[in-house]
Amino acid sequence: MEGPSNGGMLYHEVQESKLCAVHCVNTVLQGPFFSEFDLAALASDLDRKERQMMLEGGHDFAPEESHNVSLDGDFSIQVLEKALEVWDLQVIPLNSPVAEPAQIDPELENAFICHLQDHWFCIRKVNGEWYNFDSLYAAPEHLSKFYLSAYLDTLKGFGWSIFLVRGNFPKECPMTSSEASNGYGQWLLPEDAERITKSCNSEQRPPHRTDQDQHVSDSSREAEMLLDAEDEDLKAAIAASLMDSSSATANTAEVGTSQNENKNSEEKA
Repeated sequence: MEGPSNGGMLYHEVQESKLCAVHCVNTVLQGPFFSEFDLAALASDLDRKERQMMLEGGHDFAPEESHNVSLDGDFSIQVLEKALEVWDLQVIPLNSPVAEPAQIDPELENAFICHLQDHWFCIRKVNGEWYNFDSLYAAPEHLSKFYLSAYLDTLKGFGWSIFLVRGNFPKECPMTSSEASNGYGQWLLPEDAERITKSCNSEQRPPHRTDQDQHVSDSSREAEMLLDAEDEDLKAAIAASLMDSSSATANTAEVGTSQNENKNSEEKA
């Protein structure tokens, strides 16, 4: 029987500058496969091809302008697509017809990419469990299968663009010290990730971020809070249902007892 990938470890990258696209790609692949220089090279190649097409079509263009990487290091979805194509992975908008099965039952998939403004993050299934690998978080956060669909729907409601990733994901990534020395990549056991997440949630002290990062993180957190509220509503509804059921049972028992007492009284009379 095949064991868990990467020895059961989770690969997570913590936000560095504006490199969330790099973090997103690497957490999809579950290993430090790409650097910012690799993605910049892909962006440059895409820019060159786009300019060539515009020249051939007789269109004007600004040579210094890039549509695939911004000056502060944010990359386009086309760059992420090209990076994942290297590993035989396909990026598909979740609202496209070909992704309809994933809309109905996302739990059967393996990875999703989420984008809002200039922030990218990955939701990934690792060893049968779903995790939110947002680089703004100190560690990957576990997502129950029950919440996965609702969480994706809630993100869409907050304006996030969601992409499905399909294909042959890498099975293993060599965990060498040199690969882990990039400063933002780390390997964690699921229990360590859970401990870090609980610790951060209890401290309620978010790391330093830009206003834009804060807005993106807040919207993601609001999505989680909304799900928590829905969970509380569900628990309350179940509790109310149980109370109604208990009351009905108690009333039935009281009626039965009363009827028996009346019957006994009549027999004695």
